[in-house]
Amino acid sequence: MKRPRLLAAAMAVPLFGALSAVAVPVASAQPALSGPATEFTVLAKDTQSIAAAQQAVKAAGGTVLETNTAVGLIKASAPAGGFTERVTADRAVFGAAKAQVIGSLPKNGKKAKGDAGVEKEGRGAASPAQKAAAGMDPLDDQLWGLKSVRSDLSRTKQAGSKQVKVGVIDTGIDGTHPDIAPNFDEADSRNFVKDIPYDVNGVEVDGPCEFRGCVDPVNHDDGGHGTHVAGTIAAAANGFGVSGVAPNVTLVNIRAGQDSGYFFLQPTVDALTYAGDAGIDVVNMSFYTDPWLYNCTANPADSPAEQAEQRTIIEATQRALNYAHRKGVTMVVALGNQHTDLGAPQPDTTSPDYPANTTHPRTIDNTSCLNLPVEGNHTIGVSSFGPSQKKADYSNYGTEQISVSAPGGFFRDGFGTPWYRTVQNEILSTYPKNVGIADGNIDEAGNLTPAGIAAGVQKATAPDGRVGYYQWLQGTSMATPHATGVVALIISQYGKKSHGEFGMDPDKVQRVLEGTAAKIACPVPRTVDYLKEGRDATFTATCEGDPSFNGFYGHGAVDAFAAVTRGAQYLK
Repeated sequence: MKRPRLLAAAMAVPLFGALSAVAVPVASAQPALSGPATEFTVLAKDTQSIAAAQQAVKAAGGTVLETNTAVGLIKASAPAGGFTERVTADRAVFGAAKAQVIGSLPKNGKKAKGDAGVEKEGRGAASPAQKAAAGMDPLDDQLWGLKSVRSDLSRTKQAGSKQVKVGVIDTGIDGTHPDIAPNFDEADSRNFVKDIPYDVNGVEVDGPCEFRGCVDPVNHDDGGHGTHVAGTIAAAANGFGVSGVAPNVTLVNIRAGQDSGYFFLQPTVDALTYAGDAGIDVVNMSFYTDPWLYNCTANPADSPAEQAEQRTIIEATQRALNYAHRKGVTMVVALGNQHTDLGAPQPDTTSPDYPANTTHPRTIDNTSCLNLPVEGNHTIGVSSFGPSQKKADYSNYGTEQISVSAPGGFFRDGFGTPWYRTVQNEILSTYPKNVGIADGNIDEAGNLTPAGIAAGVQKATAPDGRVGYYQWLQGTSMATPHATGVVALIISQYGKKSHGEFGMDPDKVQRVLEGTAAKIACPVPRTVDYLKEGRDATFTATCEGDPSFNGFYGHGAVDAFAAVTRGAQYLK
């Protein structure tokens, strides 16, 4: 199992010259510095205190490596012991913690938090692919999710505008994929991470660097997850492969995730603030926070240092979300795959999941603990359902955080039918060739291997020789891009130019998305178990609410056709 190390990409930045108004304790009163050089995240009290916080880092024996001035998050290097106590003694500093991973996605079967057995679940043999009958692109007849959100109908009125920019905050985007390349904006794309081959204990994290300098190009994805998400949002309708929900909008890679699928705090915050500064209209955020399943402000089961770390993560993340929202970015976020009601969290037995062997059980207080980023400010939370529209077994739910629902795949859907435990219950989307080779699904010559065929991987070849590959995945990570695609169509249809820039207020976008969603009532009975599908009782869920809004489907299933034809009434 791959594990992240306490390290993140760093860039030297100029220091601000102002000094803190409060003196740092004299050296004799400070704890001694000890241990190897380690990276820390230091959060200024507010954005007016950044220069003073930078000076506090220096006075505490650290070196400023990078500063995000939009939120006041500083990356610093200092000895492992004593630095946190020193720097947080300055009133210009909100909090500090060792640089930690704050997000995870599954890669190559790696069991990420809450995703074990979800997006790389054991597969049944794939059925033979049917001939394309009515799809916009040859493989579209297999995209039940595309039809569920009625993208096939919506594109007759609005297929998306190139001036609408969709940021994918993920493991990267394969900008060379034939279905991605027509809509990929390489100039605006950014990679905020540096590959980490191995941790300090020699455990593989990202593996050997593929590129000199260990920084992947902005058109590269060694995880596969981001490319899958991007294809669902906006694969081009080009007579080849698959098409996305909004096939004419622009895709921007805003990479914050490692190859291995982990996220660090600084790159994640940098990605959000960059989205605001770069004029991105909507971002897709299919990731989950680590090392804490819930970040709590003062959980008694946590040490003072752990409590401070979680408060720092909460504050920095909220500032970044607020900043992006103020800049006009609509933020669509996966509700999560822990099959739990986020409004009534169960005891947490998995945190912190980094470093190793530090997990301890915690009772979670819903009022002071947040599952980030979905429980952050201004986010649109998306749950997942399968082809039968049954809530996917893994999907989180609950009336507190949900906004809408969308097709995310449900491998075990259709119990008692030939579709049960087949990959066609999942979501088919774009797959980087390099990842397919690493997964053992594609050989070096570009042919599908027996393992790839068994997993349902597909290959498309254009008359001019271009080749694209496609894989099936499931998760709220797959539901979210369906909603993001609908958001992109809403902005394309109703957005306006203001001060020379095209866009749409995120709150208005959300009103249209929720108002035009197809209402779905709670099942009867309201309590659903998945015992016959092979799940245990922890997956049993109860739907609360009514058809207009409930904990399984929120305001309903996203509907692209309704959004572009009836959305104007929600803007009055």
